[in-house]
Amino acid sequence: MNKLKSQRWARAMVAVALSSFHINTYADEQASGELEPLGVVGTKEELQKLSPGLKSSLEIKDIPRSISVMSAEQIKAQGLKSIGDVIDYTPGVINSQGEGHRDAPVIRGVRTTQDLYRDGIRDDVQYYRPLYNVESVEVLRGPDALTSGFGGAYGMINRVTKEGLIGEDFTEISGSVDTFGEFGIQLDRNVQIDENTAFRLNMFGEDLANHRDFYYGNSFGANPTLKYDFGNGSIVDLSYEYLNQERFIDRGIPTGADGYPVKSLKDIVFGDPTENYSTHEAHILKAIYEHKLSESLKGRFTAAYSDHDKLYQNFYAADYNSSANTVTLDGYVDTTKRKTSTFQYELIGELETGSFVHNWIAGLEYLDVSNDNDRFNAAWSDNNNSDKDVFSINRPINLKRGVGVNASNNTTVNNYRADQADDTFADVNVLSFYINDEIALTDSLDLILGARFDKMDVDVSGGGPVSDSDDTISPKVGLIYDVTDAISVYASYSETFTPKAKDQYAKLKSNADKTDPDTFENTEFGLRYDLPVGLSFSAAYFEVEKNAPTYVSALTTTMSTSEISGFEFQLSGNLTSSWFISAGYTNLDAHASDGDRLKETPENAFSIWNNFTVSDRLALNLGIINQGESYIKEGGTQKLPEYTRVDAGASYALSENTSIQLNIENLTDELYFPHAHGDHQASVGAPINAMLSITSKF
Repeated sequence: MNKLKSQRWARAMVAVALSSFHINTYADEQASGELEPLGVVGTKEELQKLSPGLKSSLEIKDIPRSISVMSAEQIKAQGLKSIGDVIDYTPGVINSQGEGHRDAPVIRGVRTTQDLYRDGIRDDVQYYRPLYNVESVEVLRGPDALTSGFGGAYGMINRVTKEGLIGEDFTEISGSVDTFGEFGIQLDRNVQIDENTAFRLNMFGEDLANHRDFYYGNSFGANPTLKYDFGNGSIVDLSYEYLNQERFIDRGIPTGADGYPVKSLKDIVFGDPTENYSTHEAHILKAIYEHKLSESLKGRFTAAYSDHDKLYQNFYAADYNSSANTVTLDGYVDTTKRKTSTFQYELIGELETGSFVHNWIAGLEYLDVSNDNDRFNAAWSDNNNSDKDVFSINRPINLKRGVGVNASNNTTVNNYRADQADDTFADVNVLSFYINDEIALTDSLDLILGARFDKMDVDVSGGGPVSDSDDTISPKVGLIYDVTDAISVYASYSETFTPKAKDQYAKLKSNADKTDPDTFENTEFGLRYDLPVGLSFSAAYFEVEKNAPTYVSALTTTMSTSEISGFEFQLSGNLTSSWFISAGYTNLDAHASDGDRLKETPENAFSIWNNFTVSDRLALNLGIINQGESYIKEGGTQKLPEYTRVDAGASYALSENTSIQLNIENLTDELYFPHAHGDHQASVGAPINAMLSITSKF
């Protein structure tokens, strides 16, 4: 075992020893105290329905679609701190790098930054979303415009945030520290103001650290909420969230002649210690008013507003020469200012027509987005202000504060204001109507019918004004048949679309881009089985077809297609009264029309997490993630190798209200490369890391 590995193991063992010390000390003090049993988490009963914002009143087992829900309790037990961590343990989804500054899930083989939601409201700004105020994370796979509107090409991820709880009064505080030196603190305070009113405040702060040189970061968030129950079936929820984030940008290491990341470069950061960073500030407001119109009809009005101000600045490896031991650095600075207003009104009802029972939702939605983007390329003084320059590979690279000595031994200075690549303002308006009818044809057979109409207008200025307008109807149909009380099978078909302005509304540059939107069709067949022990099993086979029209001339448009098919298995729930399990497997066959395998689509991906309740005080957990080999880009030869990561943990109840928890990531200290953004930007997975946390509720 080398010195660095020995040091990491030593740090991990120190955390274990510290945990044991506290356990032994407090266990003696609390031995006579009465404790509630330390139960398993994320039980099947907790996860029966989707959140109200996702346009279904059915239990999950009756929805003809692949769905995963991770509860706050499971997130806490696994020591997860990001959307990326949740994705690691979710079938049908893997992480992409996101250039070091954003969540970028790959859902059923396609990377997206647009299909992320907060309480059913689109949250498509590129940033890392925290979990401090999350009640659960819902992952819906497969295109379905009815749920997501435009986008949602291969699915969506929705964060369900915490609301005020009427009738409860509590404070929960937790703190954590890991062996890299990262630490954080969270507060969850719920106040019963009166019999009809509750106030809740969630806050967090963290100081970031990891295994890579120069890495730093800090985040702060506060989310106060207010709930008022009028007592007549009407409820109002008000929420405001403030976020402030800054972090170092690390885009990984180059790949070599064999196509794989160069392991000998694993400790080198290919960037500027001072100039690689991202900042993000956000204000997010939401109001929901639910009112009862009759015994079988209610209305729900949602208004949301968000204001995001973001800067992203970086250098990264664009090319690699192993014989000369040099790297070509490229870079740019990008700013985004986005304001989004969303208004929804939905009617949710139940009615009978003859022998049929209808559970239906009809809604109207209006979305207004103003988006201001600009980008400046790097401009190196010793290379005629080119955005690229060549540097000798050292640890660190001879570059700091935008000034360096290149491979020709000449001083070179970057000027981010010398080469403006983009200055785009986009105004986006979307008006939508939708209806979804869940029809009980018989006691065993349900029919799902739905459709959504979207009128989307995009005006882009920058390089000349360009406008585009799309009117699209997206249908949905599904059948669910209950074979027995415990077994059901389903079939479904759904469609959605994505505009030519793409994820960030900045790609509509000329009339050449004004073609019809890309469309997606999803066909899915599935089975669900609720085992008597409290365990749910689901399986699905799916086929997704993408049709992307491409401008050739005023009279000619070509159509490119890609097809993704595969199957998923998911197992979740209580295997025994003391053993909770969550497992998933995905097999993907993803190819473009030319036969090339799509990027970031491993053929096989598997995860399993186990929580064992040893006693009323002690619980243990064990997780395994396996991800198969994948191509870094479509049509390329560079690959990310297969890897397996083992995670473990333990939690101990010191008293009725206080618990201590240890989570160890990458227990076997495997060197792995979980994702990449480009040929020479492969992320280096973290070595073994132990996180110790303590939580007290009173």
